[in-house]
Amino acid sequence: MDGDTASPSSILSLPRAALRACRDTVRQAAKLALDIALPTLCVACREPVDGEGVCAACWAKLAFIAPPYCPRLGIPFVYDPGPDMLSMEAIADPPAYMRARAVVRYDEVARTLVHGLKYQDRTDFAPIMGRWMARAGHELLDGADMLIPVPLHWRRAWHRRFNQSGALGRVIQDTIGVKLRGDLLKRVRATEQQVGLSRPQRASNVQGAFEVSRERRGEVAGRRVVLIDDVLTSGATLDACARALLRAKAAQVDVLVFARVVDSPKPPI
Repeated sequence: MDGDTASPSSILSLPRAALRACRDTVRQAAKLALDIALPTLCVACREPVDGEGVCAACWAKLAFIAPPYCPRLGIPFVYDPGPDMLSMEAIADPPAYMRARAVVRYDEVARTLVHGLKYQDRTDFAPIMGRWMARAGHELLDGADMLIPVPLHWRRAWHRRFNQSGALGRVIQDTIGVKLRGDLLKRVRATEQQVGLSRPQRASNVQGAFEVSRERRGEVAGRRVVLIDDVLTSGATLDACARALLRAKAAQVDVLVFARVVDSPKPPI
């Protein structure tokens, strides 16, 4: 008799399950109605698009970086110079980090995405940018122990309200499963904006600006780290970050960005 009697907890669980199912149905219906009322827009020009991403016109303007490129700096070559051939930049002034990879050249559409994310609170740009970065940086991310976003000084973080590098890093973390550690590398000195500074001025501006505290160095030592940022211009900021991580005994530091400045001409279509 007792075995056939439902327990009070099982009886109470029935309306809870029904309530959850009802909430899920309402949520899905609301999302469908919103998708119909507000069609997906291109993340760059805001024109309606089918699905998620950029429209055909903006896609055509994006200059994706693909092989052949410098195996050290990821700078695209106009022609294939052969395996393991380094760019002149990598030979003349090798950075502290081992390798760098970027999704696209920093041009018109890329600039719209980067500036929207960084300065206009367009955090809705981060998912597609981060997923593109995960694909472009697969060789760096394979075997990486952690992702570390380029940190902001606390005053700039307070003014901007979020770190765009951290936003991109969270998407990459969720995409490929490598842990994002935004608590290890700190910007210990406020610096000027790098925009408008020459290459030597950029390097001087960020010298000694980053640090891994002594009590946290054990969490970095012996690890393969991938630094995450939105744009690589001269590389001074990322180089300073890499040096701080290497002082903390990181085994290797690589760099993954959404866009990079490229001085060389685009390859012919």
